[in-house]
Amino acid sequence: NDACPAGENIQGWLYDAEEGRYQDAWKRLVADNPFPAIMGRVCYHPCQTACNRAQLDQPVGINSVERFLGDAALEHGWSFEPPAPDTGKRVLIIGAGPSGLSAAYHLRRAGHTVVLRDAGPKPGGMMRFGIPSYRLPRDVLDAEIDRVLSLGITLELNSQVDDVLRAKNAGDFDAVFLAVGAHIGKRAYIPAGESAHVLDAIGMLRDMEGDEQPLLGRRVVVYGGGNTAMDAARTAKRLGAEEAIIVYRRTRDRMPAHDIEVAEALEEGVLMRWLSTIKHIDSDHITVEKMELDDTGFPQPTGETEDLAADSVVLALGQDVDLSLLEGVPGIAVDDGVVAVDARMMTGSEGIFAGGDMVPSERTVT
Repeated sequence: NDACPAGENIQGWLYDAEEGRYQDAWKRLVADNPFPAIMGRVCYHPCQTACNRAQLDQPVGINSVERFLGDAALEHGWSFEPPAPDTGKRVLIIGAGPSGLSAAYHLRRAGHTVVLRDAGPKPGGMMRFGIPSYRLPRDVLDAEIDRVLSLGITLELNSQVDDVLRAKNAGDFDAVFLAVGAHIGKRAYIPAGESAHVLDAIGMLRDMEGDEQPLLGRRVVVYGGGNTAMDAARTAKRLGAEEAIIVYRRTRDRMPAHDIEVAEALEEGVLMRWLSTIKHIDSDHITVEKMELDDTGFPQPTGETEDLAADSVVLALGQDVDLSLLEGVPGIAVDDGVVAVDARMMTGSEGIFAGGDMVPSERTVT
């Protein structure tokens, strides 16, 4: 349980499931996490790494059982318990991604009035615009989001919030929860020719949800070593690329991507170029330099270069967050894209909370 980021009572719902009480198991599960069918598909299940059954034979397949329960709920139309009586409190949530939707779910169940605003055209945040549909089918995503909204949550799409205090006061909200997410792809200075085709992975994956899919060409290079890089390369293959090559500065054992993501990418024919960095991008090729790891494991240039054919280059170098809506708000501390919060997840400004990817030791969030 301690290893579960969603704080689920895993032993509790596993016991019900083992006894065949599947709806009871689902109800116990969604008391903490409203998205079992989603999480059963995309979670990297740290609970299974912590499961002490592995000391005897192998961990319990917790993630698979969660997916089974989530799918059963969708198939049979199971619904949440009705919310508690209205408290008279109003909460504005900015961002309809996993953090914002989860906060809306728990707040509405407690009886509060919840308004959920998102700058995008559809809810889901990075679940929709960052996770490819081959990993998370959109009918599953939409069904679990709709079930949350059916509790009586007001959703306002295409609604950019530029000033958090003005929005709070204008709507007479008692509290605001910031769940804006990290939707901006990081860029790096790489010399490139005028006709070079360079994209960022976040933008590329977002475009997959639009009417026109990105044009990448036959040979695609993805620069980076995280899970987003794997998604971008696998998506390129699905768009018809004959070659999708990941260029990464370190070795596989130092890749931040989860091993299952790397393994599946390799199975699908994605190529890996370890110990390499991009030095220059042209319209039909890139120049890469071979790297070597020093005694600390940090990559160092060797001076050896080589040209690789490439019609487009996708940068998967991490993500940034837009916190301009907090400018001028007294008491809020922001450091390198993260907002400082206390043990209640409240910022230094009374009534304004923040959540997302939490760093528990520092009590900060993005």
